[in-house]
Amino acid sequence: MTLRSFIEDTGPPTATIAVVGDDQPGPLEAMLDETFETQSITVETSTSDAIEFTGEFDLELEADGGDIAVLLEDGVPVATSSMADLYESLLAINSDLFVTGTRGLGEIEFPEVLANLDETKLRLRGSPVAHKEKLLLIIVSRRIEQLAWNGNGGTLRSAVQQLSRITDEIGTHEVYTELAASDVDVHVYGVDDAAIDLDVTVHSGTEQRYRNAWFVVYRPDDPADGDGSALVCLEDEPRVWDGF
Repeated sequence: MTLRSFIEDTGPPTATIAVVGDDQPGPLEAMLDETFETQSITVETSTSDAIEFTGEFDLELEADGGDIAVLLEDGVPVATSSMADLYESLLAINSDLFVTGTRGLGEIEFPEVLANLDETKLRLRGSPVAHKEKLLLIIVSRRIEQLAWNGNGGTLRSAVQQLSRITDEIGTHEVYTELAASDVDVHVYGVDDAAIDLDVTVHSGTEQRYRNAWFVVYRPDDPADGDGSALVCLEDEPRVWDGF
C-alpha cells in the first residue's frame, strides 16, 4: 500500500471539542478554534449539563477549577483535558521550541484531547500560510520519538524530506543523537542533501516518496510495551500536509 492509500482510508467519527466552563467563549477557546479552523473538528462552548458524561469525566471536571476541553466523537465524550494543559502544550508555544532544542525528549506533554485525535484525518498548513497548524504535527512527531526513547528497544522510522534537517536543526539533531545512542533501531528517510554523523540507518532517494513524505513510526519489540504509534503525512502542495 502507498502512504496516500493509508491516508485516504482514514475516516473517523465526527469530532467536536466542547469547552466547558464560562458561558461566554474566552481567549483560550478562540485560540483553540483558530488552531482547528480548517479541520473537520468543531470547537464550541458548552456546559456540563449539555454533555452526557460517564463517571470518569465527572471526576475530572470536579477536580479542575478552570475550563475543560471535552473531545466528543459522534456526541459521545472520549477524552478530557484542562484548557490550561492545552495552552501549555499547544496554544502558547511555537515550533522554535523544538527546532532549537529548548523543549526536548522527556519534556513533551500530550493532553488526552490531542492524543485521542488518532485516526483523525487532518490537512495542515505550514508557515507563512498558517502559524499553528503545522505545530500539531511537530508535537505529535516529538511525542512518538519520546515514546521510542522511553521504550525498551523497538524500531523507529522517520521521514524528514531533507536529511539536512537532522544536521541543521539543533533540536532535531539532539533528539536523534539521543535516539541513536539508545537501544532503538533508528531509520531515517529523505533526500540525501547532507551527511548524517549518527549511528542510524539512512534511506535516501530523489523520488516523490522521499521528497514529500513526513512520517514517524515507532514499533516496540515487546508487545508488553504497547502497540506503538505512527504519524503519516504527505505534502500535497508546498507547505500543506494531508495525514493522520
